[in-house]
Amino acid sequence: MSDAPSDAPFPAPKMGEPYLLTPGPLTTDIRVKEAMLRDWGSWDSEFRAMTKSLCDQLVALAGDSTGEFVCVPMQGSGSYLVEAMLGTLVPRDGKVLVLANGAYGLRAAETLRVMGRTYTLIDKGDYMPPRGDEVAAALAADPAISHVIAIHCETSSGILNPVAEIAEATYAAGRKLLIDSMSAFGAVDLDVRRIRYEAMVSSANKCIEGVPGFGFVIARKSELEGCKGNSHSLALDVYSQWVNMVKSGQWRYTPPTHVVAAFMEALRIHAAEGGVPARGARYTKNRDVMVAGMRSLGFETLLADRWLSPIIVTFFCPADPKFVFTTFYDLMKAKGFIIYPGKLTVVESFRIGVIGRMDEHVMRRVVAAAKECLEEMGVASAAPPAAALAERAKLAA
Repeated sequence: MSDAPSDAPFPAPKMGEPYLLTPGPLTTDIRVKEAMLRDWGSWDSEFRAMTKSLCDQLVALAGDSTGEFVCVPMQGSGSYLVEAMLGTLVPRDGKVLVLANGAYGLRAAETLRVMGRTYTLIDKGDYMPPRGDEVAAALAADPAISHVIAIHCETSSGILNPVAEIAEATYAAGRKLLIDSMSAFGAVDLDVRRIRYEAMVSSANKCIEGVPGFGFVIARKSELEGCKGNSHSLALDVYSQWVNMVKSGQWRYTPPTHVVAAFMEALRIHAAEGGVPARGARYTKNRDVMVAGMRSLGFETLLADRWLSPIIVTFFCPADPKFVFTTFYDLMKAKGFIIYPGKLTVVESFRIGVIGRMDEHVMRRVVAAAKECLEEMGVASAAPPAAALAERAKLAA
C-alpha cells in the first residue's frame, strides 16, 4: 500500500499500516491523525470552546434543536461510558430490564451486578433480537422495573437491534429507555424526534471515525437534573461532569486533549460527507459488497440478511479441516487487512467490520485477499459445518 494525498476521499493507510476491519478502533483519515500533532491546554479557552462545539454538534446529530438534550463527554472506553450512564441514570433503588443478544448486553448485566443495581434479563442468544412484544410482556409482568437498557448494534454477532419498537414498548408501559449505541451512532438513525429515549452513549472511535480515548452521553436534560447522588463512582458520575461543564466549561479531570482535537476533525469530515444518512449509506454499501463477495467464496453469515448491521458481520468458520482461523488471520494481515476473531460461545466464527475510512473498492480487495488466503491454506470449500447451520436454524426458530 502506498501513501495517498490527504485530500483524497478515502486515503489508504500509510505504508505498512493495515486496514482495521473491526468495530473500532478503526482506520482513520490522515487529517484526523494530523489533528493530534498540536498540544492543547485543558483549561485554556480554546479547548473549552472546542468542548462546547463538540457537545453542540453531537446533540444536533441526535436530532435535538430545542435544548431538551445535553451532551456530556467523559474519558475512557465504551464500557466506562455504559457504566457511567447506568450508574447515573438509574437510581440506586431502580430496577433494569437488560435486553441481551450477545456479549455487550451481558456486559451491561454484569455492570449492574457489580454496581449493586437490581436487574432482570432477557437473553436472546446470538441469533435473534429482542422484540417489542417481549419487552412489553416483561414490563407488564414486573412493575418494579424502572428502566430498560438496549444495545443498538450488538457487535459480538453483528446484529442491528430494533430500538424503535423497543422504545415504543418501553414508553407505552411508562418506563424509561437507555441505549448503548456505541457502534451505531453517527451512521444509524437515532433521532430523538423519532425514537424516544432518556439517554444514549457512544464513543469517539466508532462511526464518527475518531480515535479512542473518550465517549459521550446524550441525555434528556430534565432526566439528568434529577440524578444527583445516584452514581456509585466519583469519576464515572455523569451528573457531576455535566454540572462542572455547565459551570466552568471544563472537564472535571484531565481530558484527552489530542483525542478531542482529532474528533473535531472527524466531525467536520462526517458533516462534509453528508452526515448520518451518507455515512450509513457508505457503510451499508461496504457491507453488501463484502457479504456478496464472501458468500461467492462459500462463506455463510451467522445472521439472516434482515438483521445484518452496516457495522460488522459475523461469518461461520469453514468446516474444511485445513481452515485454521489464526493462520487465516495472519495471512489476511500480511495482505493488509486486520479482521476480528469471533465472540460467540456456540460456534466457531470470525468477524469483518465495514466501518472506518473505507469504501466498496476496499471491500472488493478484502474479498480478493480472503480468496487468496483460502487457496494458500489449501481450503477447498469455505462452507460452514452442517451442525452450525442446524444450530442457527434451531435457535432462530
